Amino acid sequence: MDNKTYVFEGKTSTEAIEKGLKELKVSKNKVDIKILEQEDKRSFFSILTPRIVKVEMKLKENIQEEKHHKNEEKKQDVYVDKTEAIKKIKAFLEEFTAKLPNKLTYTIKEEDNIIKVDMDGEDTGYLIGYRGEVLNSLQTIISNIASKSNKEKIRVVVNIGGYREKREKDLQNLATKIAGTVIKTRKSITLEPMTAYERKIIHTKLQENDKVKTFSIGEEPYRKVVVSLK
Repeated sequence: MDNKTYVFEGKTSTEAIEKGLKELKVSKNKVDIKILEQEDKRSFFSILTPRIVKVEMKLKENIQEEKHHKNEEKKQDVYVDKTEAIKKIKAFLEEFTAKLPNKLTYTIKEEDNIIKVDMDGEDTGYLIGYRGEVLNSLQTIISNIASKSNKEKIRVVVNIGGYREKREKDLQNLATKIAGTVIKTRKSITLEPMTAYERKIIHTKLQENDKVKTFSIGEEPYRKVVVSLK
């Protein structure tokens, strides 16, 4: 993911910012901006020197992740042979579910250039794990099986008992609750480590909140979202 900072120049900070936004193809609220050289810091002896103002820009965390997600979607356009990939997934699931202690049903379908595997059954909590850790590992395994011998990696999303939807709703509620606490106490709150997908849910939920902002700290897989006052 692109964490790079960009520097743009102009005769005024406004000109430099506009130039940067145009080149990065984003709106002003989607970047962090820092003025490196102010217009009013010119001495009498430099008055004849051409004015150059520099600004530093960095894409906000949620925008970086959105761009990364869009790039991944573009790659999906060249993915081939999903029929064969689905056969591989089905073969794996037949063997996998046969070894489980309880009956598990599944469906496989291709939607929006993604292979979606929905599984359901009784007492499936052990297949989900704490915060979906087991489910995410199972998704990685199935994705690797589907992509084997394929020129490009095939994107697979695995869901068990509607966990993904429940988790998204829980995270959205958490984001709202945390924002309220930050506004009330005027103190930043750092959440527990989350996957990039889960962090994006928090970023997106609070993106339009005019009183708080979000950003991420740390390295994967321990990267965390911080919610603070604007």
